[in-house]
Amino acid sequence: MRLFAAVLPPEAALAELAAAVRPLRDDHLRWTAEAGWHFTLAFMGEVRDEVLPDLHARLARAATRTAPFALRLHGAGHFGDSALWTGAAGDLGAMRLLAERADAAARRAGVPMDQHRRYTPHLTLARSRDGADLRPYLEGLGSYEGTSWQVTELSLVRSNLPVSGVPGEQPRYETVGAWPLEG
Repeated sequence: MRLFAAVLPPEAALAELAAAVRPLRDDHLRWTAEAGWHFTLAFMGEVRDEVLPDLHARLARAATRTAPFALRLHGAGHFGDSALWTGAAGDLGAMRLLAERADAAARRAGVPMDQHRRYTPHLTLARSRDGADLRPYLEGLGSYEGTSWQVTELSLVRSNLPVSGVPGEQPRYETVGAWPLEG
């Protein structure tokens, strides 16, 4: 299974963001499906079935050790000229701690993880086609401020990659585990 740990924003927060993004959508970027909007905390890639019980137990423990925290969707940013994203504001220290705990849980369960680097909270909105100029989108979303909500859950999400070969088909995401934050 191709898995990642995530924070899934509530429907109301996603609806606000969708309304802000709608006027910016065009054919210059490949826009991600709103149903798949999330904050990846730790990308695990392909995870063997025999690792899953330990991974679930360790993610549950990470959630138990983390208190709920406030978050909101905020502004816009980019990775080079290839990805447009909205960021997060609120208790980013708690979010980074949860990301570190999810990464550590995966490593301890035996999931080979990429090299550890500082977590940058972001929700990918679009990817550039052939180096499109991202400035108009950054300007359009730069002052975006979503309504705050409480993050109360750590989710484990399965990424089902496109298999049809249809141009523009996107991954489908399925939550396969969720644990309440308790602190």
